[in-house]
Amino acid sequence: MCLDSLVTGGPDVEVIVVDDGSTDRTAEIARGYIERYPDIVRLEQKPNGGHGSAVNKGLEVATGRYFKVVDSDDWFDQGAYAKVMELLRAQPDDDTALDLVIANYVYEYKYNNTTNVISYRNVFPVNRRFTWDEMRFFRVSQFLLMHSMIYRTDRLRLCGLKLPEHTFYVDNIVAYQPLPLVRSVHYLDVDLYRYFIGRPDQSVNMNNMIKRIDQQLKVTRIMLYMYHLRRDIANRHLRRYMSRYLSMMVSIAIIHLILSNTEENLKKIDQLWKDIKDYDLRTYTVLRTSLLNAALALPGRGGRYITRKSYMVARRIYKFN
Repeated sequence: MCLDSLVTGGPDVEVIVVDDGSTDRTAEIARGYIERYPDIVRLEQKPNGGHGSAVNKGLEVATGRYFKVVDSDDWFDQGAYAKVMELLRAQPDDDTALDLVIANYVYEYKYNNTTNVISYRNVFPVNRRFTWDEMRFFRVSQFLLMHSMIYRTDRLRLCGLKLPEHTFYVDNIVAYQPLPLVRSVHYLDVDLYRYFIGRPDQSVNMNNMIKRIDQQLKVTRIMLYMYHLRRDIANRHLRRYMSRYLSMMVSIAIIHLILSNTEENLKKIDQLWKDIKDYDLRTYTVLRTSLLNAALALPGRGGRYITRKSYMVARRIYKFN
């Protein structure tokens, strides 16, 4: 379904299949598509390095002006895809072309056949060019994720994007690191990306997030150390958003450390806060006093019990995994 939904973009689209040392039929399937769509599909094979390594390889060899990551079990809505391609084809062949195109994405819950659309009508002007100065407030469930973003390729290369290997949750880096280099944005209010939710081995599954909490912490620290927000991010609207994104990352890490309910992981909460404070006191103060992180600081077993119950309620309301 993934490749079938992408090749309809026609010869303007370069579909790069990265075979990351797979043991399944990835390369065989890709070659079948290459036979049918030789001007669209290409295959890159490499030793296993995980999702981040596959994205790195795709970015390294990409020749297109725009770059988007699509996971192998996700797909594009065809009507929305046609509108996105119309916009991208209309971009001038110079540096005034859009740096970032944003579209909605849809959680596809295959275990109960329901969906949840994440749109940005309340955040951005619709169907026109704008800058971060026109960005409004995001709701808790509404951050920009890799699924919603199509970057101009040179923005990703200019920011030095290189994701860590053998690490989950690196899509957060893709959604965060290039933002200060984005000068122009266009929001298309179409439901483009269909995000499959339902596999028990999926990285956003709660039990897997607890099991891989050290990888979540690793990605959170990588993002923390990218910028001193007050010093490096001149635009106050973007700085406020990036601060909230960091706060969300810290909150997710702390929640899953609490949910693990082990003494070893509970100690990692204090270490995380110490690392943030040592790196940037201003950011530490902002993150520590955010509403959610303040709530997570409730002391003792009672505080951890409230955190667990609140998380379960939030999962039911926002359906994020």
